[in-house]
Amino acid sequence: MPRALPIVEARNKLTSLPELFEQEPDLGAVTVTRRGKPVLAVMPWELYEAILETLEIMGDENLMAALRQGIQQAQAGQGIPWEQAKTEMGL
Repeated sequence: MPRALPIVEARNKLTSLPELFEQEPDLGAVTVTRRGKPVLAVMPWELYEAILETLEIMGDENLMAALRQGIQQAQAGQGIPWEQAKTEMGL
């Protein structure tokens, strides 16, 4: 199935889209078009939640500052080994 579907075809295939996403996990979203122009995106729920979480993080100045700091520390080799981190977190 193509990544873009006319709205009429999408209506007919809507109930089979969950199986499509299971079969093609890298598909991302399916674009639904009307008269050749995108009008909707249909995506797996997990992708939707990931996008919302990313937007929430990006909208929080403190979280973004912490992320930038962590990236800088990792690039400078200032991280700790994964096994040590798991131990410290009790995992």
